[in-house]
Amino acid sequence: MPPRRRSALLARLVVDTPGRPQVILGELRRVILDGAVPPCTVIPLREVAVLFGVSHIPVREALKTLIGEGLVTHEPHGGYVVAQLTAAELREMYIVRETLENAALAAAAINASAADRADLIAVNAQLEQAIRDDDPAAYHRRSRDFHVALTRPSRLFRLLHMLESAWNVTEPVQSMVHISRGDRVRLHTDHALMMDAFLARDVDRLLLTAERHHRRLETVIATLPTDTGLLAPEDISAAQ
Repeated sequence: MPPRRRSALLARLVVDTPGRPQVILGELRRVILDGAVPPCTVIPLREVAVLFGVSHIPVREALKTLIGEGLVTHEPHGGYVVAQLTAAELREMYIVRETLENAALAAAAINASAADRADLIAVNAQLEQAIRDDDPAAYHRRSRDFHVALTRPSRLFRLLHMLESAWNVTEPVQSMVHISRGDRVRLHTDHALMMDAFLARDVDRLLLTAERHHRRLETVIATLPTDTGLLAPEDISAAQ
């Protein structure tokens, strides 16, 4: 039997503090959300435990938490892996994100402080830089930062927590990395219009622009290539 290949996830983990449960959980979550490892990447419980210098128990507890967050799945005979979505599930999660974001936008535009508005402008500038650099990974990261800057001023903390959780579920796919540059430019045009409406505290225009943006997102997501790690219908049938 050939030797088992080292999981790509292990090389991404940073162990610079004792392996307390929250440290292990936070580091595993960070690596998955950073898009450093694709869906279906194996998470070897024993090797992670050795890396952090702990027993299997805190690692298993961290993985159970990540299963609850939708970031990890457990296969009866295959161990723990980074979660994989079907194309339909990804579209559903984008709908959830849209619904939660729209619920926060009106309050955010009205309640935004000068610091909140400056933060949004700064993140938008970073998005523009990512477009100029043609850096898909940076665009993906900053796109999330932009939407956080749009909704955080709502101060609707329970809703924002749900929005964060919904966004996290889609992160391993790294959608914005796999779309065309032209699509990123068009999506960023929407961002600029949303920012203008937000800064003007024009709630009606903000919500209308956000709706158009989400419709564009739906169209783009539907065209994602099969090498993004999404589970294809034939794979689902084979697994059943």
